[in-house]
Amino acid sequence: MGSLRKGEATRERLLETAERAVLDKGFSATSIEELIAEVGITKSGFFYHFRDKNELALAMLERYIETDLSELSAFAERAKQLSDDPLQRLLIMLKLYAELLDGVTPERSGCVAASMAYQENQISRQVAARMRDLVLAWRRHFRSMLDDVAERYPPRDAVDLDTVADMCAGVLQGAVVLAKMLKDQRVMGQQVMVLRSYIKLLFQPGLN
Repeated sequence: MGSLRKGEATRERLLETAERAVLDKGFSATSIEELIAEVGITKSGFFYHFRDKNELALAMLERYIETDLSELSAFAERAKQLSDDPLQRLLIMLKLYAELLDGVTPERSGCVAASMAYQENQISRQVAARMRDLVLAWRRHFRSMLDDVAERYPPRDAVDLDTVADMCAGVLQGAVVLAKMLKDQRVMGQQVMVLRSYIKLLFQPGLN
């Protein structure tokens, strides 16, 4: 049991170290050699946990997906507890997400999925397929909330709700990339709040 826990801890350290490196300089520039040196294991120790770099990438992505979708679900549930109005629930959820991004430290900012997507020729088809699954999961999450909103508040402009759902996901993820490029953490929350304003203007009744 002790060796099992030790092995799990080593695997987790490898994932955390790899994530920091990928966010800092990209997937292709991150080598197995630097990871094992930082974690303090042998190359055979690395291959005990991951068959190759692409298997590591898949594990990193699965870890990111689980955390990201859990956060979205938690915010949606919290918003549901705070309001019975579907539009207010979506606006609350976006505000909660903006507050989360405002609390992200510079060294932890970035998007693992985006970092890999930029270097698609360096990753396996399985990893690329899981990234597509993530994007579609984002779409389903926001589309479900948008459907509830549109049922009560018809949009004030002719829009495709799948496109709006993709925009929501794109702003949330793109804001992280933009902040990293500008080296300004404030950009993340600001972008989400602008998205929130757009959603309010799109659906809120009684506006001229």
